Order: sequence, then structure tokens, then C-alpha cells
Amino acid sequence: MFRVRSSTLSRALIRSYATIPSPHALVFLEHQHGELDSGSLSAVTAATQLGGKVTGLIVASPDQVQSLLDKAKMVKGLDTLLHAASTQYTMPLPETVTPLLENLLSHSSPFTHVVSAHSSSAKSILPRVAAKLNVPAVSDITSVEHDVSCNSTTFTRPIYAGNAISTIRAPSSIPIKFFTVRSTAFSAAISADIEVEVKTLDPVQVSDPPSEHINTLLTKSDRPDLGVASRVVSGGRALKNAETFQATLYPLADALGAAVGASRAAVDAGYADNSLQVGQTGKVVAPELYMALGISGAIQHLAGMKDSKLIVAVNKDPDAPIFQVADVGLVADLFEVVPEMVEKLKQ
Repeated sequence: MFRVRSSTLSRALIRSYATIPSPHALVFLEHQHGELDSGSLSAVTAATQLGGKVTGLIVASPDQVQSLLDKAKMVKGLDTLLHAASTQYTMPLPETVTPLLENLLSHSSPFTHVVSAHSSSAKSILPRVAAKLNVPAVSDITSVEHDVSCNSTTFTRPIYAGNAISTIRAPSSIPIKFFTVRSTAFSAAISADIEVEVKTLDPVQVSDPPSEHINTLLTKSDRPDLGVASRVVSGGRALKNAETFQATLYPLADALGAAVGASRAAVDAGYADNSLQVGQTGKVVAPELYMALGISGAIQHLAGMKDSKLIVAVNKDPDAPIFQVADVGLVADLFEVVPEMVEKLKQ
């Protein structure tokens, strides 16, 4: 009698284990000007670390979608590509994209995870969809690990301006796990000659959406984009004014082929555009080289750049907090040091 019950229990356990789904991630692929965002490519890399299938989703206008598909089909790590085309998706808004994702994820969805870059757009869309489906969302993760045996996913994310790391475990009771990815924590997926299955989704039209896109104002520059540049030259309040900021930093940035950044104090003082702000309330960067010129090193600024591979700081104050994280520090007047650097680089 005991053996029969043991056999029955074993079969029940086997059946229970067999029903645990393997990971299948849906990655929301963002794009600008016909190019996939580098942050979305980092999201693909994060999705592959779950250890299962990865499907990409492109939402665009009818005249954009084909060129985007041609580029996305070469992204290593993707198994399938879904795309939806509509004039409403020319500039994807939370109010117009959410119904499409809700419809895709509601009816016997094969997806176990929904992933995106930690961008302004995705930060509006993913939590909205998650709320509609009555599940939580985890933001700005820096690592991910999935345990197939119990169908749980563990994330880490920085908190308290990067001074502590929070570990979060999403259990099997959450059917679809939503998360956004800090792009500097994952390398961008590379291009490869691969075969990707492409499927079309019917768009979900939203009649009379509550908001509409009017226009987009972008700061144009011949320098590398701050978010993905391998070298960054940043200035702080010590630069005195906008004219001095440009006259001092721009020649050095041009000589290094670097992007230009700024501290919040410099942005608030009007020295630089807010698109150049690095820090907790600005952009998070992790370049190969980060030069902090006249930046004291407030905790909010350090949260946006302390993962840089090589940090060089120049400041007249030997007690400036920036020297605590700098790999190379120079206590000197930046107005003397920077012109000398530019001359040396030009030689």
C-alpha cells in the first residue's frame, strides 16, 4: 500500500514539474530615425540571459517598419520578430501602444517575461501594461537570473543613488514578469547572419487617444551621443558660464572624439542643455573614459557615472568627493590644465 502511494506521488511530482514553462521573453524594440536604439539591443542581451526563447516586437508606422525589420533580423539573440504597423505608431505613445501589448499578452500568451530598455518611453509603457494585467514591474535592473526549476526570476537594481544594491525575486506566482534594463549594465547585442521568423500583428486602433505627439526637439551635435559614447568630458559649476563651458570643454572633447556631459549644477545654471546632464536625474553613462572637470562629485552625479572604466578628475579642492571614485586625480586649476591637454593631444 505504501509503494502505491509513493508511485502516485512521484507521478504527480513529475507532471507538476513538466508543466513549468521555459522562459520566453518579449523585448520591446525602440527606434529613432530608422535605427534601433542601442538600449534595446542591451535589453536583448539581458533577455538571452533568461535562457529561453527571445521574441522582438517592433511598433512603427507603415513606411518605417520594413527597414526596421531588415535591421532587427540581424540582431543576434532574437528567435522571432513581431511587428505592428499603423499611423498611430509613428511616434509610439503609452495610450496607443498599451492596448496592443495588453491584447498580445492577455490571451493564452506564450511569454513569461516582457523586457525593454530603461528609456523614457518604456518607463511609461511597461508599467502601464503591467498594471492592466495586474502584475508588478521591476525597473532599471543591472542583472537577471532565471531559475527554471521553480520558475522564479531574480534581479538586482541600484537604490539610494547607487549606494546600495537591491535583490528582488519574482516568484512563479507572477505569470508574466516585466522589467526594464539599465543599458550600461549589459552589452549591446551584435549583428549576425541569422534566420529569424517574422510575424505580423494586427494593430489595435485607439479612437480619440487622450494625448498626441506634437513635435520632438533634439539637440543636434556632430559629437558622439552621450548615452553610448566611449569617452565623455563633463564640466561642472566651476566653468562659470555657458561661454566658458563651451570654450573650455568643446576643444578637449573634439580632440578626444568624446561626448560632452555636465553636472546638474552646470545645467541648472544654464551652462549646458539638460540633455547633457549626467547623474541620478540625468543620464547614466559607463564609458571607457570619463573626465570630470570642475565637478565636486555630489552623490547624485556619482550615481550616473561611477561605473565608468577610467575616471579622471581635475579640481582645485583636494577634498572634493570626486577624488574618492577617480582612478586618476589632479588637484589643479582646470583653466590651466585643459588647454595644455588640448595642445598635447594635437601634437
